[in-house]
Amino acid sequence: MFRLNFNLKSLALSAVALGMSLSLIAQESPKEEDFFKILKVPAPEGTLLEVGGLTMLPNGNLGVATRRGDVFIVENPTAQRPYFRKFASGLHEILGLAHHEGSLYMVQRGELTKLTDLNSDGKADWYETIASWPLSAHYHEYSFGPKITPDGAFIVTTNVAFGDQEWWRGESRVPYRGWTLKIYPDGKIEPYATGMRSPAGPGILNGEVFYTENQGDYMGSGGLWHLEKGDFSGHPAGLRWSELENSPIKMTTAQFDAVVDPMKKKDANGRFIKPENEVNGSFITLAEAKKSLPAIKLPAVWLPHGIHGISNSEPIVIPENYWGPFGGQILVGDQGQSKIMRIMLEQVNGVYQGASIDFRSGFQSGVLRMVFAEDQSLFVGETNRGWGSAGDANEGLQRLVWNREAPFEMRTVKAKPDGFEIEFTKPVDKKSAEDLTSYLISSFTYKYFPVYGSPPVKSMEHEILGVEVSEDGRKVRIAIDDPQQYHIHRISLPGIREAVNSHELVHMDAYYTLNEIPSGDKMVIKPRPVVATAPVPKSVSAPKAAATPAKPAAPAIPTETEIKTLLAKNTCTACHQKDKKQVGPAYTEVAKRNYTPEKIVELIYNPKPENWPDYATPMPPMPQVPREEALKIARWINSLK
Repeated sequence: MFRLNFNLKSLALSAVALGMSLSLIAQESPKEEDFFKILKVPAPEGTLLEVGGLTMLPNGNLGVATRRGDVFIVENPTAQRPYFRKFASGLHEILGLAHHEGSLYMVQRGELTKLTDLNSDGKADWYETIASWPLSAHYHEYSFGPKITPDGAFIVTTNVAFGDQEWWRGESRVPYRGWTLKIYPDGKIEPYATGMRSPAGPGILNGEVFYTENQGDYMGSGGLWHLEKGDFSGHPAGLRWSELENSPIKMTTAQFDAVVDPMKKKDANGRFIKPENEVNGSFITLAEAKKSLPAIKLPAVWLPHGIHGISNSEPIVIPENYWGPFGGQILVGDQGQSKIMRIMLEQVNGVYQGASIDFRSGFQSGVLRMVFAEDQSLFVGETNRGWGSAGDANEGLQRLVWNREAPFEMRTVKAKPDGFEIEFTKPVDKKSAEDLTSYLISSFTYKYFPVYGSPPVKSMEHEILGVEVSEDGRKVRIAIDDPQQYHIHRISLPGIREAVNSHELVHMDAYYTLNEIPSGDKMVIKPRPVVATAPVPKSVSAPKAAATPAKPAAPAIPTETEIKTLLAKNTCTACHQKDKKQVGPAYTEVAKRNYTPEKIVELIYNPKPENWPDYATPMPPMPQVPREEALKIARWINSLK
């Protein structure tokens, strides 16, 4: 990309002199906010919209449920002055809302509730419990949903609690905590799947059951799972109830622990020790555990922690005729990073897999719920009480509006026997697309163990062997060395340019979860021309003067440009800012602790959440950060004192 400060005449002359077309001189590349604008939905003064549920009504009104137990009907929700009417109140921690056959359905802490306006006065006067399930009264026993299946049943997901002494370990203290439940209109509860830890995002996508999971113990990162009856998605707490008569899962806790070490160790005083990541310790992955425990369901798409969110929430389908090139794809919200990702799925050998890519950030609070309006705008319901988020506000209701212009993006990413095929929303500049240096592809996976989260492991760099560009410039096929089954492949396209304006991609990185490598023909790799190099002439060097030994220089503090690159590369900015509290403490606050640089590096590799009790989301271990880069970050933090 060229950034020239000449006047127009000089610019034209320079372009001619260089043999270039003016159309190839790069302009400032547009950003996501140039295509999708965030608008605030004004609420009545004094109304706290800690949104737990959203649904569109057939007449175009919007249903809004809050964590504080209120339900509003918003009339003319896309107008400048929408009207909020309270429909119901006095409910408990509503974390989902659906409209079905003239009534509203919601999930409270321990029940599926139906609200009906019998006398048409605009308020619910009939509150009916459709089904209920046990509670232990632990604070973390949230319930999410409902989502309505094609056969008219309801899908609900339930959180685990946490231990007393083992406060870090997810527990299912009462039946069907850490489960997905299918509930029929007559109130019958059918246990459907288990392995859930914090399943904040149940969804019915194209008629099938999916859900999003949050990082935590046994969950190396968040992700999107496709669920079929009898699946086990990874967290063992719910296995406590697998031997009940109506359980579709037969795996027991003992069978699981025989494969995956529960790491239950005690200190000299007989108290349990919190499991920590050992940088060089032995481990297995979720895919490796599946060989011994075939009931394990791998995620369709891993959402890399700190990159594509830290607390993944609702998945929804973009309607086919909405948002131009993205119709039919999936959006996933993130509560912690206050943003939305886009997912493109495909089935290979009958297994779902696909890629995730950033879509829109900058929401005022944690993105929890989403629903489309008839005008193609997207309502986004937000909350962060007790959970923390990148947005400044504690709650909110916003709209995402498309300007009807297609951004230059990767539209789809599909697996090939020897790499990937990428389709773009606009034709690419063929010269940039045929240049192998325009592409960077690496891969990694996660550990499967009871430590909170996991660093990326088994990392690999993949050589780009060849590319093929379609005649219309819309598709590029990339052949790489040694694609890794069950790895997340980071596909980075820093050198790709759009054909007309030479713009960069709005988002350069996609992360493809390669559960299955498809069969078929591999690319025929054409030999690359060998460029002859002239021999380097020998020269006689003048004798060097004896140098006076210099004092070793103090380690340099990174420049502003270098530190921004380091923090972004190592995903630090996902949770921390320089002088502002986010998901984690501000760097200026860390500086006040007077840690040595070596101590900061130690805490990067093995964090101590107990040092920061006011933050709800514990920091995961980050041993993948190269030590020299960690030291640079540490020295910069200490310079903020």
